[in-house]
Formats: sequence, structure tokens, C-alpha cells
Amino acid sequence: MSQATTTDAPPRRSHAILDFHGDGEVRHLNRELSWLQFDERVLTLAQDRTRPVLERAKFLAIFASNLDEFFQVRVAGLKEQLAAGVTGTGADGMRPAEQLAAIDEYAGELTSRHARTFTEQVGPELAAHGIVMVRADELGESDRRWLDGVFDARIYPVLTPLAVDPAHPFPYISNLSTNLAVIVRDPEGGQRRFARVKIPPILPRFLVLPDGERYLALEEVIASHLDRLFPGMAIVDHHVFRVTRNADLTVEEDEAGDLLAAIEYELTQRRFGRVVRLEVEESITDEVLDLLVRELGTEPMDVHRLPGPLDLSGLWSLHGLDRPELKVPPQPSTTQPRLASSEPDAAGDRAPVDLFAVLREGDVLVQHPYDSFTTSVRAFIEQAARDPDVLAIKQTLYRTSGPDSPIVAALLTAASEGKQVVALVELKARFDEEANIEWARVLEEAGVHVAYGVVGYKTHTKISLVVRREGDGVRRYAHVGTGNYNETTARFYEDLGLLTADPDIGADLSDLFNVITGYSRRSEYRQLLVAPATLLPRTLELIAREAAADDGHIVAKMNALVDAEIIDALYAASSSGTPIDLIVRGICALRPGVPGLSENIRVRSIVGRHLEHSRLFRFGSPERGYDYLIGSADWMSRNLRRRVEAVVPVTDPQLRARLEEILAVNLADDVLAWELGPDAAWTKVATVDGIDAQQVLFDRARERAGTR
Repeated sequence: MSQATTTDAPPRRSHAILDFHGDGEVRHLNRELSWLQFDERVLTLAQDRTRPVLERAKFLAIFASNLDEFFQVRVAGLKEQLAAGVTGTGADGMRPAEQLAAIDEYAGELTSRHARTFTEQVGPELAAHGIVMVRADELGESDRRWLDGVFDARIYPVLTPLAVDPAHPFPYISNLSTNLAVIVRDPEGGQRRFARVKIPPILPRFLVLPDGERYLALEEVIASHLDRLFPGMAIVDHHVFRVTRNADLTVEEDEAGDLLAAIEYELTQRRFGRVVRLEVEESITDEVLDLLVRELGTEPMDVHRLPGPLDLSGLWSLHGLDRPELKVPPQPSTTQPRLASSEPDAAGDRAPVDLFAVLREGDVLVQHPYDSFTTSVRAFIEQAARDPDVLAIKQTLYRTSGPDSPIVAALLTAASEGKQVVALVELKARFDEEANIEWARVLEEAGVHVAYGVVGYKTHTKISLVVRREGDGVRRYAHVGTGNYNETTARFYEDLGLLTADPDIGADLSDLFNVITGYSRRSEYRQLLVAPATLLPRTLELIAREAAADDGHIVAKMNALVDAEIIDALYAASSSGTPIDLIVRGICALRPGVPGLSENIRVRSIVGRHLEHSRLFRFGSPERGYDYLIGSADWMSRNLRRRVEAVVPVTDPQLRARLEEILAVNLADDVLAWELGPDAAWTKVATVDGIDAQQVLFDRARERAGTR
């Protein structure tokens, strides 16, 4: 059972997860514990008192959402291994039981610190600014009348209290649901009974009072009206609890005649996954806790006692309050000069230009959110959809921006105008499966050719191909990126993309789409590095080349570094004297700075307002020249071996200079940066020059666009 304390100031050093590995030389760090280290770095942003308070509330919500996914997938997977009797170890040398024990200790401390950060720091600071969480018993008569009216009109009709007795078995508790455990007593017979009331997820997490400043947790509102739900019964006690279940999907694609139907079936089964976490209030009684543990089939390590309200992911709703003075000022994206006309339109904005003409003159590199997604990638697809000379559009869709996705709308428009439209919809995009199934059906009904990818592989690549009639032939235009075709996430995920009319890249994408949608064993491409065919061997070749060179140097930016073969190749390069600079936002299983193993490897992580999501690799030296590569693949086994990925070289000198600038700024950052030490602890880089990489890149984008 997990319970811990917190400190008032954000720590400048994370847990040293080497302590969990036991004795012996450790070459590969445990990925699960490294994941928790990343979430700890996110938590320090919420604990940073120099940040506006609603920004801190947002990071508390992000931490909570991250941890939900971690338990639903990673912890659930380890528990499945344990149940199956798996005792072997991976490259990190830790058995499933050892990993679960370490996670219980580490995650327990983090969740407690997270809860107390809200109750002791962020909550009181919100209150100081007039945003006050109150209890129902603190309300005056007029507020209470208003609350009663809201409960009667909007909340009571959707509630269903479920009794537990010989005639009513213990109810099913759905995944990520927050619930009230209620003990009632029958005044006539004196019997004590247990009942469960689910907090409806369709209602707002917090209810804001008419003054627009005070708010109540939804479970507090319902708890104050339990007499309405159990009339004639005495309310003895009530406690809040929350359940997390195994939510990972297992689909045997080789045996599935219809992948869409198989995914739909697995989604119906997800809600019945085994319980992997039970969150409860600190004040819960042994009587109620014992009943929950028994009926849910949980173990002591699955129980997390927490102070304050559960499910702080709901703080996103508070971040949406119209209190700009309590947030970081918005920084709108800019349109690159080559993508904007010189004359403003009627609204005073620069109108988009003919993107095809621009790309015939040369490639365009975009970095979101600094460069606008709307006037670059979205404009590319929308112009293609409207252009009468465009014959075909081929597109991968992994995560879209919901029911109003402009990318999907453009594909539907193109199909309605008779163009050949192909959409690769990845049905196995975790937690977006249902949305992608719906999109697949909508696209198919509109006449789009929809494919679901290659059997046995998840299609993670971010590619788009436009075939346009020009003169006596056709020309291909393409986009290869590191992020999803999602206008919402493009506003706060940092990503790179290359827009190009390069004939070789266009031909490679034609071949790759044929692999994805048809039957093909192509294993060679002109420019692209494609997983699972060429990306891993070529990456190993580039690492070995730098290791053999007297002036070898490797710089790489990614989300995660886990693949054991890549890590061992980097160790070998370090042992040969090759300097290696790695910018790894999240999981890192490589252990840097160890004499005789990795003393020439430096690892840092940038964690700030925007999620660092791009993958950018540089191999070479000034004398020999550099290879610059961008794409969708991290250095993880799943990306290199079990996914369809595409990485593209960037050859234009001006665009390479921009990539060099991005790497240099990230390596110079001393505001958002953390460094990983040989003891496997992350330490906050001391601020000396005040270089905030994300702010610098925003400023540079505005300078290029000629705006303030």
C-alpha cells in the first residue's frame, strides 16, 4: 500500500533508479522506472512557484493523465507477466515482480507528492486568487438553494445508486471511474448496507458556483445529496474511490478475418480488464477498504491512499477558466515567409500562397508550434483537395483532432470531387481506437480507399503524398513529419516536418504506400529509411561510421531511447572516443557517464510548456559533412522492429542550418533542461545564461516571419 510525504520546493534531482536495480553492473536502465522519472520531471513543473498558478494546475492534470496510462498499460503488462509465471529478465536484469515492487514504492511517493502539491500549494494559491475549492457544508443558504436546483435538474437524473446485498451482487466498476462507497443503515431493522454511486464521467469534474470563483468537486455535490438517493435510510458513512483496469489491447491479426471487427470486440472487452490500481481517500475506513479490496480482487500494493480529491486530471477544466493573468501568455504560431503572400488579405492576415509553386522552388521545413500547422501542413492537404489538377492524395492517420478534423474534412472533399484518395487509418493507436474506427467508416462511406496497415505491424509513420498533373506528366509532392496530422496537438507538441517535391522522396512514398495498402516485400528505398526494413541497419551503420572516424560525433533528439542494440552500439562508439549528445524527452534506458562504458555520452531532457516530440538525428563532422535525418521513429525496439516508420534525410543547406540551430539551442538550454547522471538520477541544469529553448525558438520563428 503506497503512502508518502512531499517537500514544499520542487526537487532539483529525481530518484536515482539505480537503487532499484540491485547489485552488479547495470548497462541498461529499467524503462518503467525511467518513465516514472519523466513524470516526476513533469511534477516539478507543477511545484515550481515561479509559474502562473493555472499553469501549475495544468501540469498536475498532465501528471495524473500520464500516470493513468502508465498503470493501464505498463503496470498491467507486468501483472500479466507475473500471472503467467514469467520470471525472466530483460536487458535491465529486473524480473516482473522486482519491477512491480519498485514501481509500488516510486509511484506511491510520486502520487502522494502530486496530491499534496494540490492540497498544500496549488489549491491555496488558487484560493488566494479567488478560485476556491469549497465543501458543500460551507455554503450559505442561497448557494445551497442554487446547488439543490443544479443537482435536481442536471445530476440526479443520471445517477444510479447500486445496492450490495444477497439480491444485488457487487456491481462492475468501470475503468478510470470515480465512485462513492456509501454505508447506509435501515432505521427499522438497524442493518448496515453497502451501496455504490458512480460519479458520471459525462458531467464536468468540478462544478463552478454562480460567482465564477468558488467550485466544488462533483463527488462532493453528490455526497451532500445522498439523502435524496437513499430516502428513508440513515447515511452512516461515504468514501471516494477510483479504479484503474488493464486497458491494453491484444489482437491476433493473423487470425482476425476482419481487423476492424476484431478491434471493436477487444474494445468491448477492455472495460473488463483486471484491476491494477485502487485509489482511495486517506480517511477511508478499514471496513470499506477491506470490502473493496475483497470484491475487486486487488492486492495491497494496488491500493493508493491519497489526500485531497482523486482524479486531478479534471484540473484541465480549471485551466480553461477565463483568467489570462494566471496563465502563461499565449504565443501564436507564425507563418513562414515562403508560405505567406506579401499582401495581407481582407482580414489583415497574410493569405496562403500556392504551395505547389513554393515546393517546386525548394523544400520547406516546419517546426510546430513555432511554425503554424494551419498555414503549412493543413494548407498543403486542403490545397491538394481543391486543386483540379491533383489526381490522388495518400495519407496516414494515427491520431486526429476529433470530429472537426480539418485534415479528414479535406480528404472527404477530395473524394467528393472524384480524386483518388487513400487513407491508412491505424486502428491500434492506443486510446484512439474508437475514434479511428469511426473515422474509417466515415471515410469509406465517402468513397475513400481505407486501409488498416500491414499485418503484425502498427503504422506509426507520418506521411502524406499528393500526385498532381503537370504538363505532359505528373509530379509528386510530399510531407514527412515527426508528429500526427492533428491541429490540436500541433499547438502544444513540438514537431518537425519536411514539405518537398523531391522526385526520389515522392517515389519512395509511392512505394511505401504500396507496401502498406497492398502486397509488397520492398526492402530498399532511394532516400527514406523505413522500419522495419532499412531504418535499424542504417542507423547502426551511421553509429559505427562515427565510432570509426577520428572526428566522429553523434547528436540525437527523440522521445525515448530503449533499444538494447542501439544502446550497445552507442556504448561501443563512446568507448572509441566518439562524443555523443542525446536529447531524450522521456524514457532513457542508456546509462551515461560511466567510466569505461559511456564516459563520452551526455544525456539531457527538455521539459517545459510544450511537449518535445520531434525526432532529429545528426551524424558527422564539419570536415566530413553531416547527415541530418527527421522522422517518426524513436530509438525503441517497437519503433525499429514492430512498426512502420519513415525517416527522411534533409539535404537543403538552409534547412540543415535550421536543424543545427534547433540542436544547438536544445543543448544550450539551462532553464528547462535536466541531465542524466551515471547514478541514473536526473538533475536540473543550473540556470546561468537563462536560455529557454522553447522561448528562443518562438522568438526565432517570429524573427523569420518579420513579426513581433
